[in-house]
Amino acid sequence: MTQAKIEPTHNHNHGASHKHVHSEASLKQIINRLSRIEGHIRGVKTMVSESRPCPEVLIQLAAVRGAIDRVSRLILDEHLNECVARAAQEGNIEEELQELKAALDRFLP
Repeated sequence: MTQAKIEPTHNHNHGASHKHVHSEASLKQIINRLSRIEGHIRGVKTMVSESRPCPEVLIQLAAVRGAIDRVSRLILDEHLNECVARAAQEGNIEEELQELKAALDRFLP
């Protein structure tokens, strides 16, 4: 499997007129963590297919959940420090906060 090339900055629009720009280092850190989570999920899938004991599988799933929570925190921190701060400087903070609130409504239980 080939990995996508990471450009020095990453831009994405949210259906609005503003852009989000992320550093190469930040994207690399997040992608590396997601790759480890992906591998961990494959390991859990193998455990299930091998009929490993349920408590062992649950422990591994808890580890995956923790890893997902940590990468989610990284993404949220990046968004607050870069995207929201940039929106405040550009004068479109309200729109940015509305998008963040909508995302958090779906993300949080």
